[in-house]
Amino acid sequence: MLNLKRSQKIAILFGISMLGVIGICFLPRIAQPIDYHAFADSRTIWGIPFFWDVVSNLPFLVIGLMGLMQVRHIKTDYRLFFGILFFGIFLTGIGSAYYHWMPNNTRLIWDRLPMTVVFMSFFSLLLAVHISLVAGKRFLIPLLVLGAASIGWWWFSEEIQHNGDLRLYVLVQFLPMLLLPLLVILFPSRVFATRHLIWILGWYVLAKVFETEDDVLYTFLGFSGHALKHLAASVAVWGMWHMQQEVRVH
Repeated sequence: MLNLKRSQKIAILFGISMLGVIGICFLPRIAQPIDYHAFADSRTIWGIPFFWDVVSNLPFLVIGLMGLMQVRHIKTDYRLFFGILFFGIFLTGIGSAYYHWMPNNTRLIWDRLPMTVVFMSFFSLLLAVHISLVAGKRFLIPLLVLGAASIGWWWFSEEIQHNGDLRLYVLVQFLPMLLLPLLVILFPSRVFATRHLIWILGWYVLAKVFETEDDVLYTFLGFSGHALKHLAASVAVWGMWHMQQEVRVH
């Protein structure tokens, strides 16, 4: 596969992306669970409701600020991607804390929207590094718009049509992570060490596992799976900060 022509590799990547898009269109509507906002740990501590689900977002704020403070030292080619990425991470910390303080659909918009900025800017960065800088810049804005549209469609279908559909949001969240290994294999790059991408993907998967086992982990550990999800995701984001350090201008 590595001996394929560049055009063939791009065709493979594009083809798999299109399969993902077509596949999600043919899936049945993905509804948000009725009990989505019923998190396992609803304890109020120091006057903060859902205390651990709220404060476990603090690492996103710290890492986001750390990344933004370093953006000026990044090589010009990648400065835009990292600037948007860490701004999205910082906003994720604010939006997620805001949502978990009083979980409802309206607040959930501000939890999910910044996350799409992180997913899409990170994927654009990978395109820039592994395929070409032109490709990364060309797809950055369309991908960010697609991310925002996925939240707009969910809210419209949920609140206006009363027939919520998360398919587009699922595509935005999972397709970049599914394509990540393929990008590394087809288009090796010396800009970032592969270990960082493995780190990010591994902790991301673990975060999703914690999220699905919210009640179970709270029962056995006294600490909710959702709070652990935030912490695991922040460890994944820490890998993005290390990636940034590799392209600093000294």
